Amino acid sequence: MLTHKELESRLPHRDPMLLVGEAEKIERDGVDIAVGHTLIRGDEWFLQGHFPNNPVVPGVIQCEILAQTCCMLIEMDTGTPYFTGMKNVKWRHPVKPGDEFVTECQIVRKVGSFYQAKGIGKVGDTVCVEAEFMFALVKGGE
Repeated sequence: MLTHKELESRLPHRDPMLLVGEAEKIERDGVDIAVGHTLIRGDEWFLQGHFPNNPVVPGVIQCEILAQTCCMLIEMDTGTPYFTGMKNVKWRHPVKPGDEFVTECQIVRKVGSFYQAKGIGKVGDTVCVEAEFMFALVKGGE
């Protein structure tokens, strides 16, 4: 399991945009799975106005946490990952302060520097988000 600080050696993100607390790569039924753990403390920048007196992690932030978790499965020394698309995104339950948001992702397809992945985010046994997403590794951030 890589800590938040150790993830800086794998991911190009930095605080406050490095959102995953801990992550690891595991194998399940012959498939590589990235598992991330993010404790929502309640003082995160994205909760400050979303929503007053009822803080909820925005859906786009949940998707970003999924994508950052997925980076555990690729070698990024050849480029920076950029979202190229998302589909079949379903938000099923809110993520709130005090929750441990656990994400699981896998690469479904790779063509050149383009990747298709799918992921799920849960709090306990409750599914909060499911998504399919695409990204590309872009050299030099071009």
